[in-house]
Amino acid sequence: MPHDPLLARLTPVLADVPGVAAIMLGGSRARGTAHDASDYDVGLYYTEAAPLDVDRLREAIAHLADEPGAAQVTPVGEWGPWIVGGAWLSIGGRKVDLLYRSVDRVSATIDACRNGDIAMHYQPGHPHGFCSAIWMGEVALCQPLHDPSGVVAGLKARTAPYPPALRNALIRRFQWEILFSIENAELALPRGDSTHVAGCAYRALACMGQVLFALNAQYLINEKGALSAAAGFPVTIRGLTERVAEVWQSIGSGQHENALRMLRLLENELRGRHCDER
Repeated sequence: MPHDPLLARLTPVLADVPGVAAIMLGGSRARGTAHDASDYDVGLYYTEAAPLDVDRLREAIAHLADEPGAAQVTPVGEWGPWIVGGAWLSIGGRKVDLLYRSVDRVSATIDACRNGDIAMHYQPGHPHGFCSAIWMGEVALCQPLHDPSGVVAGLKARTAPYPPALRNALIRRFQWEILFSIENAELALPRGDSTHVAGCAYRALACMGQVLFALNAQYLINEKGALSAAAGFPVTIRGLTERVAEVWQSIGSGQHENALRMLRLLENELRGRHCDER
Protein backbone atom coordinates (compact mmCIF):
# COMPACT_ATOMS: atom_id res chain seq x y z
CA MET A 1 0.00 0.00 0.00
CA PRO A 2 1.19 3.61 -0.59
CA HIS A 3 3.25 5.24 2.15
CA ASP A 4 1.07 7.01 4.70
CA PRO A 5 2.87 9.31 7.15
CA LEU A 6 0.23 8.90 9.86
CA LEU A 7 0.39 5.10 9.73
CA ALA A 8 4.19 5.21 9.60
CA ARG A 9 4.11 7.18 12.84
CA LEU A 10 1.34 5.18 14.52
CA THR A 11 2.27 1.58 13.74
CA PRO A 12 5.64 1.24 15.55
CA VAL A 13 4.21 2.89 18.67
CA LEU A 14 1.29 0.46 18.79
CA ALA A 15 3.55 -2.49 17.97
CA ASP A 16 5.53 -1.82 21.16
CA VAL A 17 2.43 -2.19 23.36
CA PRO A 18 2.53 -5.55 25.19
CA GLY A 19 -0.11 -7.92 23.89
CA VAL A 20 -0.37 -6.45 20.39
CA ALA A 21 0.13 -9.52 18.19
CA ALA A 22 -0.82 -7.83 14.91
CA ILE A 23 -2.06 -4.52 13.57
CA MET A 24 -4.40 -4.24 10.61
CA LEU A 25 -5.76 -1.30 8.65
CA GLY A 26 -9.44 -1.66 7.92
CA GLY A 27 -12.35 0.36 6.58
CA SER A 28 -12.32 2.47 3.45
CA ARG A 29 -8.59 3.16 3.66
CA ALA A 30 -7.84 -0.56 3.43
CA ARG A 31 -10.27 -0.99 0.54
CA GLY A 32 -8.91 1.98 -1.39
CA THR A 33 -12.22 3.86 -1.35
CA ALA A 34 -11.31 6.52 1.21
CA HIS A 35 -11.44 10.26 0.62
CA ASP A 36 -9.08 12.72 2.24
CA ALA A 37 -11.27 13.23 5.32
CA SER A 38 -11.94 9.52 5.94
CA ASP A 39 -11.26 8.05 9.38
CA TYR A 40 -8.47 5.58 10.03
CA ASP A 41 -9.81 2.25 11.30
CA VAL A 42 -7.05 0.20 12.89
CA GLY A 43 -7.47 -3.27 14.38
CA LEU A 44 -5.33 -4.35 17.34
CA TYR A 45 -5.20 -8.15 17.47
CA TYR A 46 -4.21 -9.95 20.66
CA THR A 47 -4.28 -13.54 21.87
CA GLU A 48 -6.05 -14.90 24.94
CA ALA A 49 -2.70 -16.25 26.14
CA ALA A 50 -1.09 -12.78 25.95
CA PRO A 51 -3.82 -10.20 26.64
CA LEU A 52 -3.58 -6.62 25.52
CA ASP A 53 -2.03 -4.25 28.05
CA VAL A 54 -4.61 -1.46 27.98
CA ASP A 55 -2.72 0.72 30.46
CA ARG A 56 0.37 0.69 28.26
CA LEU A 57 -1.81 1.42 25.24
CA ARG A 58 -3.23 4.44 27.03
CA GLU A 59 0.29 5.69 27.74
CA ALA A 60 1.36 5.18 24.13
CA ILE A 61 -1.65 7.02 22.78
CA ALA A 62 -0.98 9.97 25.06
CA HIS A 63 2.22 10.64 23.12
CA LEU A 64 0.44 10.51 19.76
CA ALA A 65 -2.89 12.25 20.26
CA ASP A 66 -3.41 15.89 19.36
CA GLU A 67 -5.26 16.28 22.67
CA PRO A 68 -4.18 13.51 25.07
CA GLY A 69 -6.90 14.44 27.56
CA ALA A 70 -9.58 13.95 24.91
CA ALA A 71 -8.35 10.54 23.75
CA GLN A 72 -10.52 7.68 24.97
CA VAL A 73 -9.24 4.17 25.67
CA THR A 74 -11.59 1.43 26.92
CA PRO A 75 -10.96 -1.85 28.73
CA VAL A 76 -11.29 -5.02 26.67
CA GLY A 77 -14.98 -5.93 26.51
CA GLU A 78 -16.26 -2.42 27.23
CA TRP A 79 -18.24 -2.27 23.98
CA GLY A 80 -19.66 -5.77 24.18
CA PRO A 81 -18.51 -9.15 22.87
CA TRP A 82 -18.43 -8.18 19.18
CA ILE A 83 -17.21 -4.59 18.98
CA VAL A 84 -15.13 -5.47 22.07
CA GLY A 85 -13.54 -2.08 22.78
CA GLY A 86 -10.80 0.21 21.63
CA ALA A 87 -9.81 3.82 21.45
CA TRP A 88 -10.60 6.94 19.52
CA LEU A 89 -8.31 9.88 19.11
CA SER A 90 -7.11 12.55 16.70
CA ILE A 91 -3.60 12.55 15.23
CA GLY A 92 -2.54 15.47 13.07
CA GLY A 93 -6.17 16.47 12.75
CA ARG A 94 -7.18 13.01 11.48
CA LYS A 95 -9.67 10.83 13.35
CA VAL A 96 -8.24 7.44 14.31
CA ASP A 97 -10.31 4.56 15.71
CA LEU A 98 -8.61 1.55 17.28
CA LEU A 99 -10.58 -1.69 17.65
CA TYR A 100 -9.62 -4.70 19.77
CA ARG A 101 -9.91 -8.18 18.28
CA SER A 102 -9.04 -11.53 19.85
CA VAL A 103 -7.11 -13.71 17.41
CA ASP A 104 -8.59 -16.81 19.05
CA ARG A 105 -12.20 -15.65 18.76
CA VAL A 106 -11.75 -14.33 15.22
CA SER A 107 -10.17 -17.63 14.18
CA ALA A 108 -13.06 -19.62 15.67
CA THR A 109 -15.57 -17.32 13.96
CA ILE A 110 -13.88 -17.79 10.59
CA ASP A 111 -14.11 -21.56 11.03
CA ALA A 112 -17.80 -21.23 11.86
CA CYS A 113 -18.49 -19.01 8.86
CA ARG A 114 -16.67 -21.40 6.54
CA ASN A 115 -19.03 -24.10 7.80
CA GLY A 116 -22.10 -21.91 7.23
CA ASP A 117 -22.64 -21.14 10.91
CA ILE A 118 -23.48 -17.44 11.34
CA ALA A 119 -25.29 -15.41 14.00
CA MET A 120 -26.78 -11.94 14.41
CA HIS A 121 -26.33 -9.98 17.63
CA TYR A 122 -27.87 -6.79 18.98
CA GLN A 123 -25.21 -4.09 18.89
CA PRO A 124 -25.46 -0.31 19.38
CA GLY A 125 -24.03 1.40 16.33
CA HIS A 126 -25.22 -1.39 14.01
CA PRO A 127 -28.94 -0.73 13.42
CA HIS A 128 -29.44 -4.06 11.67
CA GLY A 129 -27.33 -5.95 14.19
CA PHE A 130 -23.81 -7.33 14.18
CA CYS A 131 -23.45 -10.34 11.91
CA SER A 132 -20.65 -12.66 13.01
CA ALA A 133 -19.41 -12.82 9.41
CA ILE A 134 -18.24 -9.21 9.79
CA TRP A 135 -15.14 -10.48 11.61
CA MET A 136 -14.27 -12.71 8.67
CA GLY A 137 -14.87 -9.84 6.26
CA GLU A 138 -12.64 -7.52 8.30
CA VAL A 139 -9.77 -9.97 7.94
CA ALA A 140 -10.43 -10.56 4.24
CA LEU A 141 -10.44 -6.85 3.38
CA CYS A 142 -7.77 -5.55 5.76
CA GLN A 143 -4.25 -4.42 4.98
CA PRO A 144 -1.64 -5.78 7.44
CA LEU A 145 0.49 -3.09 9.06
CA HIS A 146 2.38 -5.26 11.58
CA ASP A 147 2.32 -9.04 11.52
CA PRO A 148 5.60 -10.41 12.91
CA SER A 149 4.26 -13.90 13.64
CA GLY A 150 2.11 -14.26 10.53
CA VAL A 151 -1.12 -14.04 12.51
CA VAL A 152 -2.87 -11.91 9.91
CA ALA A 153 -1.52 -13.94 7.01
CA GLY A 154 -2.84 -17.14 8.56
CA LEU A 155 -6.29 -15.68 9.13
CA LYS A 156 -6.47 -14.09 5.67
CA ALA A 157 -5.57 -17.36 3.97
CA ARG A 158 -8.82 -18.84 5.29
CA THR A 159 -11.03 -16.06 3.88
CA ALA A 160 -10.38 -16.69 0.17
CA PRO A 161 -12.04 -17.86 -1.88
CA TYR A 162 -15.38 -16.75 -0.48
CA PRO A 163 -16.91 -19.89 1.08
CA PRO A 164 -20.03 -21.29 -0.66
CA ALA A 165 -21.35 -22.43 2.73
CA LEU A 166 -21.23 -18.83 3.99
CA ARG A 167 -22.99 -17.59 0.86
CA ASN A 168 -25.79 -20.11 1.31
CA ALA A 169 -26.10 -19.45 5.05
CA LEU A 170 -26.42 -15.68 4.59
CA ILE A 171 -29.05 -16.04 1.87
CA ARG A 172 -30.95 -18.58 3.95
CA ARG A 173 -30.77 -16.34 7.04
CA PHE A 174 -31.79 -13.04 5.44
CA GLN A 175 -33.84 -13.61 2.30
CA TRP A 176 -37.01 -14.81 4.02
CA GLU A 177 -36.90 -11.84 6.42
CA ILE A 178 -37.28 -9.32 3.59
CA LEU A 179 -40.88 -10.28 2.81
CA PHE A 180 -41.58 -10.99 6.49
CA SER A 181 -40.58 -7.40 7.36
CA ILE A 182 -42.70 -5.96 4.56
CA GLU A 183 -45.72 -7.94 5.71
CA ASN A 184 -45.18 -6.76 9.29
CA ALA A 185 -45.12 -3.17 8.05
CA GLU A 186 -48.35 -3.74 6.15
CA LEU A 187 -50.04 -4.88 9.37
CA ALA A 188 -49.11 -1.53 10.91
CA LEU A 189 -50.71 0.54 8.14
CA PRO A 190 -54.23 0.65 9.65
CA ARG A 191 -52.75 1.94 12.91
CA GLY A 192 -50.79 4.67 11.15
CA ASP A 193 -47.69 3.56 13.02
CA SER A 194 -45.03 5.39 11.00
CA THR A 195 -42.17 4.38 13.29
CA HIS A 196 -42.95 0.69 12.98
CA VAL A 197 -43.39 0.93 9.21
CA ALA A 198 -40.05 2.72 8.85
CA GLY A 199 -38.31 0.20 11.09
CA CYS A 200 -39.66 -2.74 9.11
CA ALA A 201 -38.69 -1.05 5.84
CA TYR A 202 -35.14 -0.58 7.11
CA ARG A 203 -34.89 -4.24 8.10
CA ALA A 204 -36.18 -5.32 4.69
CA LEU A 205 -33.60 -3.17 2.91
CA ALA A 206 -30.76 -4.21 5.22
CA CYS A 207 -31.59 -7.87 4.54
CA MET A 208 -31.58 -7.14 0.79
CA GLY A 209 -28.07 -5.80 1.20
CA GLN A 210 -26.95 -8.97 2.97
CA VAL A 211 -28.40 -11.17 0.22
CA LEU A 212 -26.89 -9.11 -2.61
CA PHE A 213 -23.44 -9.19 -1.01
CA ALA A 214 -23.72 -12.97 -0.56
CA LEU A 215 -24.93 -13.54 -4.12
CA ASN A 216 -21.86 -11.68 -5.35
CA ALA A 217 -19.48 -13.45 -2.92
CA GLN A 218 -18.59 -10.14 -1.29
CA TYR A 219 -17.99 -9.60 2.42
CA LEU A 220 -20.35 -7.08 4.07
CA ILE A 221 -18.63 -5.46 7.05
CA ASN A 222 -20.98 -2.55 7.74
CA GLU A 223 -24.55 -1.56 6.88
CA LYS A 224 -23.37 1.95 6.00
CA GLY A 225 -23.29 2.33 2.24
CA ALA A 226 -24.06 -1.34 1.68
CA LEU A 227 -26.93 -0.82 -0.77
CA SER A 228 -25.02 1.83 -2.73
CA ALA A 229 -22.15 -0.63 -3.09
CA ALA A 230 -24.51 -3.48 -3.99
CA ALA A 231 -26.02 -1.37 -6.78
CA GLY A 232 -22.70 -1.72 -8.64
CA PHE A 233 -22.40 -5.51 -8.31
CA PRO A 234 -22.74 -7.83 -11.32
CA VAL A 235 -25.75 -9.46 -9.65
CA THR A 236 -28.00 -6.67 -8.44
CA ILE A 237 -31.44 -5.09 -8.71
CA ARG A 238 -32.18 -2.72 -11.57
CA GLY A 239 -32.08 0.93 -10.47
CA LEU A 240 -31.49 -0.07 -6.87
CA THR A 241 -30.12 3.24 -5.56
CA GLU A 242 -32.88 5.36 -7.09
CA ARG A 243 -35.63 2.97 -6.04
CA VAL A 244 -34.40 2.82 -2.44
CA ALA A 245 -34.42 6.63 -2.39
CA GLU A 246 -38.02 6.57 -3.62
CA VAL A 247 -38.97 4.19 -0.81
CA TRP A 248 -37.66 6.62 1.80
CA GLN A 249 -39.20 9.62 0.08
CA SER A 250 -42.58 7.89 0.22
CA ILE A 251 -42.14 7.00 3.89
CA GLY A 252 -41.05 10.54 4.68
CA SER A 253 -44.12 11.99 3.02
CA GLY A 254 -46.49 9.55 4.72
CA GLN A 255 -47.16 7.49 1.58
CA HIS A 256 -46.56 4.23 3.36
CA GLU A 257 -48.61 2.01 1.06
CA ASN A 258 -46.63 3.20 -1.93
CA ALA A 259 -43.34 2.59 -0.11
CA LEU A 260 -44.31 -0.97 0.78
CA ARG A 261 -45.53 -1.62 -2.75
CA MET A 262 -42.10 -0.59 -4.05
CA LEU A 263 -40.41 -2.79 -1.45
CA ARG A 264 -42.45 -5.76 -2.63
CA LEU A 265 -41.27 -5.15 -6.19
CA LEU A 266 -37.66 -5.01 -5.03
CA GLU A 267 -38.09 -8.22 -3.03
CA ASN A 268 -39.64 -9.99 -6.00
CA GLU A 269 -36.81 -8.97 -8.31
CA LEU A 270 -34.19 -10.06 -5.79
CA ARG A 271 -35.82 -13.47 -5.47
CA GLY A 272 -35.68 -13.73 -9.24
CA ARG A 273 -31.97 -12.92 -9.27
CA HIS A 274 -31.35 -15.57 -6.61
CA CYS A 275 -33.13 -18.17 -8.72
CA ASP A 276 -31.09 -17.14 -11.77
CA GLU A 277 -27.86 -17.66 -9.80
CA ARG A 278 -28.66 -21.15 -8.52
